[in-house]
Amino acid sequence: MIQHKDHFHGSDLEKIEQYYGIKKDDIISFSANVNPLGISPKLRRTLAEKIDAITTYPDREYTALRRCIAKYAGTDYENIIVGNGSTELISLFIQIEHPKKAIIIGPTYSEYEREISLGGGTTLYYPLKESDGFALNTADFISCLKDDIDLLVLCNPNNPTSTCIPTKSMRIILDACKQHGIYVMVDETYVEFADNMHKITSVPLTNYYNNLVILRGTSKFFAAPGLRLGYAVTGNRDLIKTINTRKNPWTINSLAAIAGEIMFQDEAYINETKSLISSERRRMYALFEAQKNFKVYPPSGNFMLVKILSDDLTSQDLFDCTIRRGMMIRDCSTFPFLDDKYIRFCFMTPEQNDALAKCIIEASI
Repeated sequence: MIQHKDHFHGSDLEKIEQYYGIKKDDIISFSANVNPLGISPKLRRTLAEKIDAITTYPDREYTALRRCIAKYAGTDYENIIVGNGSTELISLFIQIEHPKKAIIIGPTYSEYEREISLGGGTTLYYPLKESDGFALNTADFISCLKDDIDLLVLCNPNNPTSTCIPTKSMRIILDACKQHGIYVMVDETYVEFADNMHKITSVPLTNYYNNLVILRGTSKFFAAPGLRLGYAVTGNRDLIKTINTRKNPWTINSLAAIAGEIMFQDEAYINETKSLISSERRRMYALFEAQKNFKVYPPSGNFMLVKILSDDLTSQDLFDCTIRRGMMIRDCSTFPFLDDKYIRFCFMTPEQNDALAKCIIEASI
């Protein structure tokens, strides 16, 4: 197992407050990758009116919520499983599949490896190459697949590289995995931020592959990490039945279920989010691409990976510099296959992005 270093997570504002003496309310988190618009105004207005919902149990099947999610995601509601955040669904899926050996494309989110390890499995990493701009070489990757691998885990778009695997390449991967008896778990936490989402999402592929499960949530795009509402999409009805048999009932509370129905139908908020992120992604990429002391990789998500080219500057230096000005970025030296020359930050409002860019660029001069 790869040893993961300690780091400040995007949610660790209390630790930052203690360590740096900065009030957490004064910190702008460019590390958490959460929608800068905050929660939907429609949700804010209407959820309070539904407070009486907590006097009764929610629908055990969450039928209305699943129908809303299915319409939003473009699938059948019977292909939807809901859970207490995507974290619960990752855990449940790995417990059920119980992989002895899994392969993960890295650098990526560490929770996958942790869950596999808790189940007694081992994890192999296929490293994305910096020389390829951290884009996956599909042909080379599938040549590494073997019959003794039970599970493949993909984050698409990937965190922290913000690179993506297009649907046409995912088909090739799924075909190869099918031949080797490998189940594929795709985390699409950031896919809704992508300009070409329809060319990236694997949801349509669930109609053709029964070795595929897709995970999504409301923490990032809908700016609701505290809601703890996640969902999975799969065309494997046997898997759905098994998960529903294993999972505890009512893991989503009544208000979270209602909130989900409101959010997934809020087209104005969804379109505003996509427009803002798309505009700021193009602008920030162009800004940093023009800097001689940095190298950037074309981002698909709502965040960007940046390589520091200055010999005398590290990711920790930039973290310290930005946090002392009330802005928290991600020091990527803690990710497998990355070192102290990489940082990641998400796209916030234009004004906030300008302030961060100014701070980082000035520190590199």
